[in-house]
Amino acid sequence: MSKRNRLVVASGIKLAALTGVLLVSGCGKKKPEGEPAGAGAAPAAGAAPAPGAPATPGVSATEIKIGQTMPYSGGLSAYGVIGKTEIAFFKMINEKGGINGRKINLISYDDAYTPPKAVEQTRKLVEGDGVAFVFGSVGTATNTAVQGYLNENKVPQLFVATGADKWADPAKNPWTIGWQPSYRTEAKIYARHLLKEKPGAKICVLFQNDDFGKDYLAGLKDGLGEQYDKLVIKTASYEVTDPTVDSQVITLQAAGCDTLISATTPKAAVGAIRKVADIGWKPLFIISNVSVSVTSVFTPAGLDKSTGIITGLYLKDPKDPAMASDAGMNEYRAFMKQYAPPELNPEDANAVFGYGVSVSLVKVLTQCGNDLSRENIMKQAANLTKLAVPVAIPGVEITTTATDFRPFSQMQLGKFNGTSFERFGDVLSAD
Repeated sequence: MSKRNRLVVASGIKLAALTGVLLVSGCGKKKPEGEPAGAGAAPAAGAAPAPGAPATPGVSATEIKIGQTMPYSGGLSAYGVIGKTEIAFFKMINEKGGINGRKINLISYDDAYTPPKAVEQTRKLVEGDGVAFVFGSVGTATNTAVQGYLNENKVPQLFVATGADKWADPAKNPWTIGWQPSYRTEAKIYARHLLKEKPGAKICVLFQNDDFGKDYLAGLKDGLGEQYDKLVIKTASYEVTDPTVDSQVITLQAAGCDTLISATTPKAAVGAIRKVADIGWKPLFIISNVSVSVTSVFTPAGLDKSTGIITGLYLKDPKDPAMASDAGMNEYRAFMKQYAPPELNPEDANAVFGYGVSVSLVKVLTQCGNDLSRENIMKQAANLTKLAVPVAIPGVEITTTATDFRPFSQMQLGKFNGTSFERFGDVLSAD
């Protein structure tokens, strides 16, 4: 990356944005379009690679260059908060000396949540920017589009920001690993809860018509077993490009459902919540964990209309009064206050996600020591034992092995009370 494409602020940390990405420097100003995004640093003294260690693109004695694609524009731009939080996080890490003496240079490109753009930008990261690995890219469809390319080229695809179950297949795709509980795991937990608490439920499912939504159907089939065909009386799909989901919601209500499972991303979730309330439907309303941000989903939909919604939780709710004195959340809030750009709301669940996954990556790179070969990076990502992320719910920990690429496999149910989620019941596992 040439110097002309970098913005150097007073601290020596470099922040920038690619075409269409509006990232914020330390003074909170937008950067010109056409610049690449990153959280790197000027060269500094660092540990040298171990003698004989394989050379890795993007790794030097002073730097680890990593990349990602994010939907900073388009219908799922609410998730752009994740990328902005991660850039701010590694700015903090760099100011504290980096990881094992190396600074992190995170290049974050906009893919507008379109697979062709994700392919273009990911190839640019690998072949143009020369990143060591790809980290935290958002979206099932976009990550699916680049998974084959990254695995064929043996480039780690770490902690993808999507819960598709396919990321946990080390035999077929040994260079890809997820982070959050899989959508299939989440749906299986909902199914088990319903079998116990509402065994006669008449279930309808609203789902996004791609791998994301279909994983929820698979999880419900796993959890409900032979009861699936009896209990699930209607499903309705939507496309990401659909302007509304109004007709789908009306169809589901007409089927006589008393339980609605909404496997939706934020834009559709907002629409579903509004329509359910507007037509006076009062089902037991369960919504995907990826769409329970009070800031980007419930507030636009209406807090009163969102009250009573249930979801599976694995991260702490920043709006929960019980978290006011929580040590992990205080650590998160202090980071957001000092490093996050001003447009980010610390109460946005997407920011909590960005912080938590970044903490996990720091653990992986710290375990790598000076062996930053791509092989060892993947080995360490699959070698985490009961990692307690500061923003994770107590009792929900990360464990990975060479044959288990599901970092989180537990959740606790919570009900939205109009302000925050009240957790109830035990921490549940789909195993």
